[in-house]
Amino acid sequence: MIVLSNPTTIANEINVIHSLFEEGLQLFHVRKPDYSLKEMISFVEQISPEFRSRLVLHSHHESIENFKINRIHFTEEKRKKNLEFLPKFTNLILSTSTHSISDFNSLAPEFEYAFLSPVYPSISKENYLPKTDLFEAIKNRTNIKTKLIALGGINSENIEQTLATGFDNVALLGSIWNAENPIKNFKSCQKIVLSSLQ
Repeated sequence: MIVLSNPTTIANEINVIHSLFEEGLQLFHVRKPDYSLKEMISFVEQISPEFRSRLVLHSHHESIENFKINRIHFTEEKRKKNLEFLPKFTNLILSTSTHSISDFNSLAPEFEYAFLSPVYPSISKENYLPKTDLFEAIKNRTNIKTKLIALGGINSENIEQTLATGFDNVALLGSIWNAENPIKNFKSCQKIVLSSLQ
């Protein structure tokens, strides 16, 4: 299971991130679209070095050289602009964002996994709704090299159904950062994912 950061700074954020890792979170996507390079470096520096190998950077990819980070994420827009540069990232683990199954199917094999979103009405973005039935659409999946990760409106009530319909894993955002108790929410979602994927 994957967790994405809140896009803006929030109270107690670093403590929550550390607690998520301590509870077994495997990958944490640092998605701070408005952060400067200096702000990004400052943010990552606050995360304990023992957890930095589990971080995935969405922006300021050059800052990974300062830390032991070997994962970077491309937004859909950045991916389409940088296709010819993919071979230079051979030492890194790559992921990206998609919004249609045709886009996902056409991904280069360099991408380990990709988000497909929004699967459900978003918890964190108002009026961000699925434009098509992605559960119907993924029946046309042909790309089996890249793992397909469901994003958008994922919570403990729909994870089991989501994984049963063909997604390889799920990513959480709003169900963590919009929750009164993010760690409790994470643990309940994690339990469902682990039992569903066994």
